[in-house]
Amino acid sequence: MYRIGLKLWSCNTDYYYDEAIRLYNHKIYDYIELYVVPETIDTLQKWKKLNIPFIIHNAHFAHGFNLAKRDHEKRNREIYEQTIRFADSLNAKFIIFHGGIDGSIHETIRQLSAFNEPRALIENKPFVALPNKMGGRFCRGATIEEIGLIVKNVKCGFCLDIGHAVCSANSQRKEPYTFVNEILQLKPEMFHLSDILDMTSIYDAHPHLGAGNLDIAQLKKDAFSENAIISIETYKDFKENLNDFVHDCEYLKRI
Repeated sequence: MYRIGLKLWSCNTDYYYDEAIRLYNHKIYDYIELYVVPETIDTLQKWKKLNIPFIIHNAHFAHGFNLAKRDHEKRNREIYEQTIRFADSLNAKFIIFHGGIDGSIHETIRQLSAFNEPRALIENKPFVALPNKMGGRFCRGATIEEIGLIVKNVKCGFCLDIGHAVCSANSQRKEPYTFVNEILQLKPEMFHLSDILDMTSIYDAHPHLGAGNLDIAQLKKDAFSENAIISIETYKDFKENLNDFVHDCEYLKRI
């Protein structure tokens, strides 16, 4: 059966932490995907106390990490070095990276290759960034060609974000499910999953499973193998509990 992941940020030690323990003990999910916010190394000891498997997500452009721009290289390295402290201490299976915004795909490849990170997975992105939030326009790693170049030249794995793939397909005027089936040929190691309210939108969103129009039942047949690794990346509606995440897990298991 699928391995289901709970997405948290490294700064979430004030809330969600106890809920994460409770739900893991009740076998609701199988691992934590931890997004490492820069300058939160002080939280690492608390995460180390958990007897839970981890996958690590490196910070992305919203926190100053942009592999596609050479003038970001020094800061990129600083952020990555914080990330690997989490990954090493938590025995993480993977570290997920975004390809950056604007800039050049060849710069993305050069910088990611320089990390020489055997746990690296590149995540596909929407074609265009969220307006007024990301400070840039075009995402690197939005097309099958760019993801393929990164995987081939960096010799890394691939994390397929289903919502990002649909957004990218819409920007490229491609049929979304056809695009997903094509990008599956790159053999993703794992997946990110949320529902999609508008299947024609070019912008990313993260509604709860069953709340939108994504054909998740069909994806289970076409995209997810029996033991697929799937991080659920839906909105969290409450600070005091993760009941909405429990409902997402139940929906994925029963549909």
